[in-house]
Amino acid sequence: MQKLQVQGVHHITLTGADRQTSIDFWEGVLGMPFVFDQPNLDNPDEGHLYFDPGDGRLITVFTNEARRPDPARTPTDPGCVHHLAFNVSRAVFMQAVGRLDARGIEHSGVRDRGFMESIYFQDPLGLLIELACYRFEPPTGCTHADVLLRAHRLRVARGDAAIGAVHLADAIEDLVAGRQGSLSADRGARDPYGG
Repeated sequence: MQKLQVQGVHHITLTGADRQTSIDFWEGVLGMPFVFDQPNLDNPDEGHLYFDPGDGRLITVFTNEARRPDPARTPTDPGCVHHLAFNVSRAVFMQAVGRLDARGIEHSGVRDRGFMESIYFQDPLGLLIELACYRFEPPTGCTHADVLLRAHRLRVARGDAAIGAVHLADAIEDLVAGRQGSLSADRGARDPYGG
């Protein structure tokens, strides 16, 4: 047997209510440009709206003018989507609480996740949305996943319960040392101050 190796998320499709609710939330609240619009090719009674979340991938929404928004929390049974998380810059994250408050959107407030910070709130149809902001930048040529994998291994080796800043910093140092050569025979920490 062989795997069917994936190389990233192509798109995520959600069942929406009416067209304008989708446009108002995905573009009007989250700033995702509305980039493509056509009928749902499997159901001509529905529209199919496409939004760019910022990385060129797509969030798409099936709409139907007969469906009304229901803000009750979407199911979290096995097999259901618990939440969608979107990456935001530190500058945007620092404004998120105030901007959600200004719109009257209830939210979790800032949550410390060790390697990132998060804010949670629901869309108009009850889907939980997370705005996530990493606390680190990966070294050039590495991904956030590379850093998290290395930080996880360090955390486990040290017997720590969760990834923290020290694991991230040490993981980044390890990744740089492994990717970038040096003319120095010994790359250990030094004290140039003579202390």
